[in-house]
Amino acid sequence: MKRFLDVLLSLLAIIFLSPLMLVICLIIICDDGMPVIFRQDRVGRGDKLFKIKKFRTMKNGAPNLSTADFEESDEYITRSGKFLRRTSLDELPQLINIIKGEMSIVGPRPERPIYADEYSRMVKNYDVRYLVKAGLTGYAQIYGRYNTKVSDKVLLDSIYIYTFSAWLDIKLIVLTIMIMF
Repeated sequence: MKRFLDVLLSLLAIIFLSPLMLVICLIIICDDGMPVIFRQDRVGRGDKLFKIKKFRTMKNGAPNLSTADFEESDEYITRSGKFLRRTSLDELPQLINIIKGEMSIVGPRPERPIYADEYSRMVKNYDVRYLVKAGLTGYAQIYGRYNTKVSDKVLLDSIYIYTFSAWLDIKLIVLTIMIMF
């Protein structure tokens, strides 16, 4: 049932949001050229790697690192990228990851392998996150946001994993939309 809803809602979102996604592509091209999609390794269900897709927010030629790895990341972020990140619109291409079965709409956010390895060693029960598919949004994103400690995110992700229901997914999707707007 979860997979069916993931595919159905992702297809509907792509259809409904395709004009917006086209505009975003054109803005990125005008702002900093091609490519418009950024791909990066992330760790998903079963501790398996996949390529996450996002709209590119960093300038061409910027190192392939996360924003946290830069001392002054603002110099690498494009004008359109600042807006896309602030509104989370840079995440929309992950709808393709969901259709491909690499992600789910709701689940723990996937980490880069270097961080996942570090957190697995440092944070108790970190690997419980690999029991389910990584998500576009998740319990930790709604109730913890981005400045939450990794150990607290693991706790929040664990709550989601062990109390999962279709209604919880629907609630988290609605809360995500409300937070975005």
